[in-house]
Amino acid sequence: QVQLVESGGGLVQAGGSLRLSCAASGRSFSSCALGWFRQAPGKEREFVAAISWSGGRTGYADSVKGRFAISRDNAMNTVYLQMNSLKPEDTAVYYCAARLGGLVKTSEADYDYWGQGTQVTVSL
Repeated sequence: QVQLVESGGGLVQAGGSLRLSCAASGRSFSSCALGWFRQAPGKEREFVAAISWSGGRTGYADSVKGRFAISRDNAMNTVYLQMNSLKPEDTAVYYCAARLGGLVKTSEADYDYWGQGTQVTVSL
């Protein structure tokens, strides 16, 4: 079992920045690829970013390329999502996820463990 707890969400004005953190525990963390997903009201959960077990590969949704950056610190069992130039359409509940595999995947069905989510609201 891998436990994931997100933090860092909140209310921010358009153009601002937030850094989300996801603290993980469990014996398999270091071998897991990690991802961030988000879900806006009335919409399906969508892929945002992912990082391989070693941190050597990353992937991003087109909607966040150039604005968001994912990173991980295996020594601290933590994955981060730096979000810059935020837009109102970024408003959503953000979830971190882990999969029992080391490669980057973009579908939520490929992930095995999920956090509770943290709300990000971007105002005009």
